[in-house]
Amino acid sequence: MTDLKTTYLGLKLKNPIIAGSCNLSTDHDVLKRLEDSGAAAVVYKSLFEEQIQLERYQMDEDLGEYAERSAEMLSIFPNLEHAGPQEHLENLSKAKSVLGIPLIASLNAVYKESWVDYAQQLEQTGVDALELNFYSIPNKFDKDSKTIELEQIDIIKAILGKVKIPVSVKLSLYYTNPLNFIKQVDDLGVKGFVFFNKLFQPEINIEDEKHITPWNLSEPNDKRVPLRFAGVLYSRIKAQICSSTGIFEGKDVAAMILAGADAVQVVSTLYRNKPEHIAKMLEDLTAWMEKKDYSNLESFRGKLSAATLNDPFIYKRAQYVDALLGSNSLLKKVQL
Repeated sequence: MTDLKTTYLGLKLKNPIIAGSCNLSTDHDVLKRLEDSGAAAVVYKSLFEEQIQLERYQMDEDLGEYAERSAEMLSIFPNLEHAGPQEHLENLSKAKSVLGIPLIASLNAVYKESWVDYAQQLEQTGVDALELNFYSIPNKFDKDSKTIELEQIDIIKAILGKVKIPVSVKLSLYYTNPLNFIKQVDDLGVKGFVFFNKLFQPEINIEDEKHITPWNLSEPNDKRVPLRFAGVLYSRIKAQICSSTGIFEGKDVAAMILAGADAVQVVSTLYRNKPEHIAKMLEDLTAWMEKKDYSNLESFRGKLSAATLNDPFIYKRAQYVDALLGSNSLLKKVQL
């Protein structure tokens, strides 16, 4: 009997496939479909502090549009306050109540104080774990990388001191040396890492000469970057590894575990193939394991990691070394 069970963030999961943070998680019917299709856990849509700030600002503008137009009336509106994260917290609590699998909250904040405050409020909803999303969009010339990293480490340290549920950190690739930063965060005591955040990138319609916001779905080849980091970090950090981006099929899950991942997160394949596709991914993963005579995930986890390979350079190469050295054989396959 093939055993797909794994552990991530200290949570015992029935298999390694987690539905990642996205708008799908806000629909209770979809949540149940994900669970019924075999998802081992769900990461709920992120709480974005920037969105809350924007909504609060827009509300203030709307309420004040006609204020002070009469010398005898300073305001025609009652003194209302934006509800802040309350709606998100209530929806998160409801989602927790409909699921029988672990639910992980996701947080994107701006200021240290709000990071800690929102983390505590998310914990109070009864979620099983918390995922912190860290990235820094370059927009200032006078702020060096060390300052940014120290600020993020300070925030993580503060959150770990306030919440009791397991905490994972989801990172972008845009650090000068991601391994160094990962090691510093690992030493703080986080329980897991998610590699990597897929950030929105701007696009321009040259006919209309306007910015557009296309779908930001990943592609199958995008999995090669998180695969590299799973392979490099396996057995070298205490936290558990969750691979994200470009994971569409059961074979992608198998590859990530061979590299060293404990679990994976999927989003784009849910949009393209519907939640029920998770069942097919699990079926294909099981069939592959049976073919290879692997009884459980530990039988092959990290088998092709940097720690176990005889070739010390496979995860270090950055250029097309093999292609260049084997250019003659490559040319035979390509008709120019």
